[in-house]
Amino acid sequence: MTTHTLAAALDLVSHELDDLVDGVAEGDQAAADRALDLLDGAERVFVHGAGRSGLALQMTAMRLMHLGLDVHVVGEVTTPAIESGDVLLTASGSGTTGSIVQAARTAVDVGAQVVAVSTTASSPLAELAEVTLVLPAATKTDRSGTASAQYAGGLFEQGVVLLGDALFHALWQRSGHSADDLWPRHANLE
Repeated sequence: MTTHTLAAALDLVSHELDDLVDGVAEGDQAAADRALDLLDGAERVFVHGAGRSGLALQMTAMRLMHLGLDVHVVGEVTTPAIESGDVLLTASGSGTTGSIVQAARTAVDVGAQVVAVSTTASSPLAELAEVTLVLPAATKTDRSGTASAQYAGGLFEQGVVLLGDALFHALWQRSGHSADDLWPRHANLE
């Protein structure tokens, strides 16, 4: 399929996302439920990812804040120290990103739990995580075009956004709150 037109590129991206969603839906539902339970029961949620994965997790952090969770983005100047009872939600396609693995190690050392989003269930990050949610996508260094025709982990990063929105939606439904209940948490400084 040629993708040198916008319509063709959108078609390619949407088909890859459809396949990714199908792969996640057919994946480990016990892991997905455990991730929801951990996030739902956390004292505080910290999100951490590098590059575009980190930006995708910031979107998830905002949605979790709308739900009423106490959420922090690792690396921001106002982020407190992680403690026991907290959850670190991470994203790393390879599961080997040094800063993310180190943050997960620190979280585990203080008694916090780690939820990892990755392309693999077998990595240093997955070994530290209480649960790993696997997205069937290419890592940023996979240029073979086998797992995705998109550039440098694009499908994984898109998957992180979709998974984050799905986690939020499932938690929202669990909460029983209406959209009107959540609305006052939107920024009113605009």
